[in-house]
Amino acid sequence: MSGRLPRTLRLDPSDTVIFDPAAEPGEWAVAGAFEFWDEDPAGMAGKRRQAFRGGFLGLSSFGWSTLVEVAPATSVQREAAVAALARHIRTRHGAPDDDTARAAALEEIGFAESLCEGHEVGTVLALSRSLEAGEVRERFRTLHLRDTPHTSFNALPVFGMVTVEGEDEPVERPDLMNLGNRGGDRA
Repeated sequence: MSGRLPRTLRLDPSDTVIFDPAAEPGEWAVAGAFEFWDEDPAGMAGKRRQAFRGGFLGLSSFGWSTLVEVAPATSVQREAAVAALARHIRTRHGAPDDDTARAAALEEIGFAESLCEGHEVGTVLALSRSLEAGEVRERFRTLHLRDTPHTSFNALPVFGMVTVEGEDEPVERPDLMNLGNRGGDRA
């Protein structure tokens, strides 16, 4: 049996600047809100806050990714993702036994699968996580880029340069490579 799961996607090096750690491209992923269950989002800063605000959790590195794509997953790949997540839940979050960790992992993988429902393979998903009225709220967006998923995780022809004439607005050029070196957090 084959299904669909989110797979981490890296369009540029920004994830390596804003997350610690950043997920590697091509990892199976889950939304990962459970990683913050015992933290106060209002007290988060820097890279941890960025992960809370908009990160999917990769299931190999347990790093963060801004984007994932809908990808086909075999039953063997799904089971490997469940097993990796169950181990992580047991060791990092102290699940009392393997059965409890597996049940939690199955729930997370099931939610990840539901994010892929109704979307074509190659659809890109992004998330925004916030704290509203004391509850964590997740919103998901979709971007449709291509008919088939890519095979090279190093370079993607996603953005094109467009020359706009007659604009009076100043051009903003954020320095993404040095963003992680600054103290504090930008809203």
